[in-house]
Amino acid sequence: MQYKANSAEHYIEQLPEERQKIISRIRKIFLDKLPSGFEEQMSYGMLGYVVPHSIYPDGYHCNPKLPLPFINLASQKNYVALYHSGIYADKNLYNWFVSEYPKHSKRKLDMGKSCIRFKKMDDIPYELIKELCTKMTVDDWVNLYEKNIKKK
Repeated sequence: MQYKANSAEHYIEQLPEERQKIISRIRKIFLDKLPSGFEEQMSYGMLGYVVPHSIYPDGYHCNPKLPLPFINLASQKNYVALYHSGIYADKNLYNWFVSEYPKHSKRKLDMGKSCIRFKKMDDIPYELIKELCTKMTVDDWVNLYEKNIKKK
């Protein structure tokens, strides 16, 4: 679901109360734990954490006018979605996350290439999300992006 919002606060206040608490808690983790350089903004109708043009002027290869995306967070109809581009681009990070997930949640991991879906709001692995946020710096992400994803 996309919400018409021009800020994280505006996005969150449009959500149902239960989702407001969850999205706010994950947002706080991102703001506290992501390495310096990532910037919060609205991106694709959800919360986005990007590498700004001031750090990476090339922007996103699909649309260079946009900053380089890294993580997005959304409240979808039936779940909370965390989109992590580093998991998509780095097999080692993906493998780490998949192996750690069962240690933090009693539910089966529901994951696509970069999308982690949390359908049960009472079993979101906040501590694992905290650790995930520390695994990649802006420089790590830009280097990985240029190596594995950006069209040359």
